[in-house]
Amino acid sequence: MRLATWNVNSLRSRIDRVEAFLQRHDVDVLALQETKAREDQLPLMGLQAMGYEVAAAGVNQWNGVAILSRVGLADVEVGFPGQPGWGEPAAAEARALGATCGGVRVWSLYVPNGRKPDDPHYVYKLDWLARLRDAATGWLGEPTALVGDWNICPTDDDVFDPAQFRNSTHVTPPERAAFQAFLDEGYLEVTREHAPGYTYWDYYRQRFERDRGLKIDFVLGSPSLAERVTGAFIDRDERAGTGASDHAPVVVDLTTP
Repeated sequence: MRLATWNVNSLRSRIDRVEAFLQRHDVDVLALQETKAREDQLPLMGLQAMGYEVAAAGVNQWNGVAILSRVGLADVEVGFPGQPGWGEPAAAEARALGATCGGVRVWSLYVPNGRKPDDPHYVYKLDWLARLRDAATGWLGEPTALVGDWNICPTDDDVFDPAQFRNSTHVTPPERAAFQAFLDEGYLEVTREHAPGYTYWDYYRQRFERDRGLKIDFVLGSPSLAERVTGAFIDRDERAGTGASDHAPVVVDLTTP
């Protein structure tokens, strides 16, 4: 099975790219983040004609997650147990979507950005991650993939210039500790060994052309999922050209159990 994750930065704006990507790489399951639309606003007919079932969660032009699968789509779950909310009054955002695809429990995740270390959104981000970890601990016994935009650079190697980010989110010790906590519980990050390099490049000042990026898109697998991984790659070509998302897709290949 070929599983991919991609922060598409508006599915409506990039549907042609998504359809071409699926065909070019023969992808079975694609988890999307930042779809930026309600489900009834998404252009799904082409995907469905290609044989993909679609589950999506979105409430407005912000956030939004989806899972596309041609190997089955069952037990769809919007949000994880205990997921915290944001805003006044606090409400769960469209940042987590789970579904069982080809025997794998896939979670498409768009972790809150955090904004600044002294911002309430940073506290929300850490709380969101802690509650996700609590829920995900109970999923370790089945083939589970926690995939998406984690908005964290776990190591200095994941930042083009660590000094420049010293006072920013994504690299603070609490964020890195929150990511490490998933690994301490038993999850394994399955892409780094096979797919070095960045996954995100800001549109600002030709960051992509100068390869001044961040690695913030990851696939964390339960032990039974991780042992099935045979390879992974980052599709940098998808970040190039007119109309590209600021993220590149990450693709993982799994053997049949």
